[in-house]
Amino acid sequence: MNRTGISGKVAIVTGAGQGIGAEVAAALAELGAEVAAVDRNGEQVETVAARLTEQGHRVRAHRADVADPAAVADVVALVEAEQGPVDILANVAGVLQHGTVQEMTDAEWQRTFAVNTTGVFNFCREVSRRMVSRRRGAIVTVGSNAAGVPRHSMSAYAASKAAATMFTKSLGLELAEHGIRCNIVAPGSTDTEMQRGMWADDDGAARVIAGSPETYKAGIPLRKIATPADIANAVVFLASEEAGHITMHDLYVDGGAALRA
Repeated sequence: MNRTGISGKVAIVTGAGQGIGAEVAAALAELGAEVAAVDRNGEQVETVAARLTEQGHRVRAHRADVADPAAVADVVALVEAEQGPVDILANVAGVLQHGTVQEMTDAEWQRTFAVNTTGVFNFCREVSRRMVSRRRGAIVTVGSNAAGVPRHSMSAYAASKAAATMFTKSLGLELAEHGIRCNIVAPGSTDTEMQRGMWADDDGAARVIAGSPETYKAGIPLRKIATPADIANAVVFLASEEAGHITMHDLYVDGGAALRA
């Protein structure tokens, strides 16, 4: 992958302890960025950072809950003080709540929005405040194709990702005059622990690819599940100079599953 405008930049990646977040952190680090890897699970994110550091990359682990505004403010201030001005923010942290509306508890609904929506707001607010004065920066939020297509038993997840998507686009409109770009990557089914947690057996991937008529879910035209690297490549592209004239864009990376025109 050849992407310019990444080397030498400071990048914050949330949800970097596993899955797509860990892959985004690795992709940015491999292109020469100094990465602040953030995750609620301190042990996991430290493992990711240690592995990448051993490979010769510049990565530091930071433990923080994206839903906690005070913790977010502290992490961003620490990164700016110790690693330098933040040029790239990748909002990847997310949780999945599966179940019908009737089954869902107040706590499940609130936690889904706290991480998937408020967490994006918390980091974007802290980082964009600093980016504005420098008149540069790129923000990429990992949303979901569920933000644009109704999903059975995924109301909280879909609604929270839709909110994060429109928030990021609105932020992009506010920040455009300052030369700061804000975009969204919307994955479909991706081979992560979150995805595998919804599979009942080893045939889970095949069922996702085929689709589910009983829940009105289309299959995947490309006939394969995405890898975390597929999503990370899209995030890095939107953060790079190759996407220098792209903002407020929602890039679906789902193998055609959303049948999006």
